[in-house]
Amino acid sequence: MSEPLYTLKCGKAGCFYPEYERKADLKDQTHYCPGCGHGITHKLMAEAIDELGIQDRVILVSPVGCSVFLYYYFDVGNVQVAHGRASAVATALKRARPEAIVISYQGDGDLAAIGSAEILHSANRGENITVLFVNNGIYGMTGGQMAPTTPVGAKTTTTPRGRNVWNDGYPLHISEVLSSLEGPSFIERVALGNPKQILQAKKAIRKALEAQIKGLGFSLVEVLSPCPTIWKMDPVEAQRYVREEMTRIYPLGAKRDRLAEAAPRPLPEAPPPLEEIPRLLKIDTRPSPPSARHLEGLEDRIKIAGFGGQGVLLLGQLIAEAGMDDGLEVSWLPSYGPEMRSGTSNCHVRLASKPVDSPLVTRPNILLAMNEPSLRKFLPDVADGGLVLYNGQHVPEDCHRPGVRVLAMPFAEMADSIGSAKAGNIVMLGALMALHPVLPDEKIDGALKRLVKTERWLELDRAAFACGKNAALELESCHA
Repeated sequence: MSEPLYTLKCGKAGCFYPEYERKADLKDQTHYCPGCGHGITHKLMAEAIDELGIQDRVILVSPVGCSVFLYYYFDVGNVQVAHGRASAVATALKRARPEAIVISYQGDGDLAAIGSAEILHSANRGENITVLFVNNGIYGMTGGQMAPTTPVGAKTTTTPRGRNVWNDGYPLHISEVLSSLEGPSFIERVALGNPKQILQAKKAIRKALEAQIKGLGFSLVEVLSPCPTIWKMDPVEAQRYVREEMTRIYPLGAKRDRLAEAAPRPLPEAPPPLEEIPRLLKIDTRPSPPSARHLEGLEDRIKIAGFGGQGVLLLGQLIAEAGMDDGLEVSWLPSYGPEMRSGTSNCHVRLASKPVDSPLVTRPNILLAMNEPSLRKFLPDVADGGLVLYNGQHVPEDCHRPGVRVLAMPFAEMADSIGSAKAGNIVMLGALMALHPVLPDEKIDGALKRLVKTERWLELDRAAFACGKNAALELESCHA
């Protein structure tokens, strides 16, 4: 028997995790649709990382979109960022850790739309980062809206009659735009339309990473990628579309290659010693003397929760600002859903006489629950000896906890009686200060004056604070 002409080797790149974390019913699938180009791009990037021996130096930056799943697959440093901000965060990471190999992995909706300013200026500065720009000409994750790279005439959910240049403009040629700048050292457009194109894509990705390893500045590889699901094509047809149509609109090839003559970027200057930073920024580091109420070891961990529109975040900010005015160490961390009204909303507030180690409040000693779902959700987390204030006529029978004081008062109704139910959060604050007087009234009033700009609302909030405080004191005297 004659020897085979070649040996086909298949396997998983070493920088991939041995197993990919998925829900039980999806454990045999990746996050990507059949025929999606992200899986191929992942493999090409992983193979280049392995071949260059840089796994322990790589930091991947992935923003919103299908790129967001990156950290499930690569056993390297992973940082997830807000929509469009990947190249800005990559810049910060590279400047803070010059020895790292920082890769920003972005889709066209992310990079070419909301992130257009960030990528433009990162390229113009010649930042020594590598950007993989996956261009499928559509917003894939969010349902198929028109992207800046959507071809003319293409029908999307936001261009049902096809992209019209007089209304929607022309497709944005990112590689050509960035190549007109002086900063980039290497920019190439590749495609995933057939095996030959895929091999060229791997070469370009490796070349871009080598440029960063050598310190030669900004490099970007634009990958024309299929999106069968949103394009409403089968995978074979989608690859044909990439090969024959996408490459006609976006010609392949190197758009900028100055690697032969590029000189390595100088390393960033060493940062000043930490103790020098306050002086350079003219920050007064003399501690404000805390009030007599604040004994050494004070720490209040406060969770405030309710619906959007109930003033949950404002209440947390108000407590934090008043605490800061009183010389305490403070933190305020908001958390809320996308709805302006009726969505879930909560925030974490910490007041302490020593520096706060984390803004998260996982074991509150004070819970301010503006609605019953919040009471039920967070009551089990309250520490023994804690205090819970609930906006309601009475505490539900199954929401009493031994060792935790749970007090119900109709704060919103009380606020409505003096002018507006919207001030229910401030009525609750007054009650809290009556039962747990951690902050002086004058500090709360000072913070109110800063945060509430309308005189009418300021006076209403002052009345609401007094109403809550008096009602709580009266309730206390009745139980005494």
